[in-house]
Amino acid sequence: MVKRKSASSSDSMEGWSYEAKVVEIEGIIALIEAGELELEEVFDQFATAVEYLHQCEGFLQQRQQQVDLLIETLSDD
Repeated sequence: MVKRKSASSSDSMEGWSYEAKVVEIEGIIALIEAGELELEEVFDQFATAVEYLHQCEGFLQQRQQQVDLLIETLSDD
């Protein structure tokens, strides 16, 4: 079963992996779809998946900003 870890945007992202979070989200989805969880646990797992999705979205936005900056730097040359 996937355990919920509390993480805020101010926490260090050291050791954080986009790919690992995607695997965790997929695992949560599988647990929910299996239909074997108590209703409260479904909500807890769903909240965890949403939190992980927000982390992934933030990661992708950061990387997009870095790519945009690099492209802008290349265009200036």
